[in-house]
Amino acid sequence: MSRIGRTPIAIPAGVTVEVAENNKVTVKGSKGTLERVLPAEMEIKVEDGHVTVSRPNDLKKMKSLHGLTRTLINNMVIGVSQGYEKVLEVNGVGYRAQKQGKTLVLSLGYSHPVEMVDPEGLEAVCEGQNKIIVKGIDKEKVGQYAAEIRAKRGPEPYKGKGIKYADEVIRRKVGKAGKK
Repeated sequence: MSRIGRTPIAIPAGVTVEVAENNKVTVKGSKGTLERVLPAEMEIKVEDGHVTVSRPNDLKKMKSLHGLTRTLINNMVIGVSQGYEKVLEVNGVGYRAQKQGKTLVLSLGYSHPVEMVDPEGLEAVCEGQNKIIVKGIDKEKVGQYAAEIRAKRGPEPYKGKGIKYADEVIRRKVGKAGKK
């Protein structure tokens, strides 16, 4: 069984990783800078182009923190070098999305347009009227903002109307006419 925590993280060219006291990790790259305080029990070492995480003992809590810490650092390294993006699709008659400055304006069949302002460090881009791409360097924030957009009108199972992730599959239901 492979252990996520033991796998070393390769640092790509142009990315620097620094570990300060209390395991405050700062990752700098071409797209920006991320910093995060990680669990103090974990031992994080940066050596010859790799980051390794080791745990003090084999208690259940330490095992779970080990894999979490390694994954969080890996996500930071990928974020500052390549960035993250989530693609959402708007389906439905009269449903559309458009961008006005830093504000995303959604027409979702309500009596009023829904307006959402892009959070700091994130950007929502509209491709056409039914595709929204959320971009940023922090995986957690990109996923959270995409989930907030989707929550404004989640997909429904009968006609598939609403906002869904591009890779999401909606399980369709048969309506009233299907029963006989």
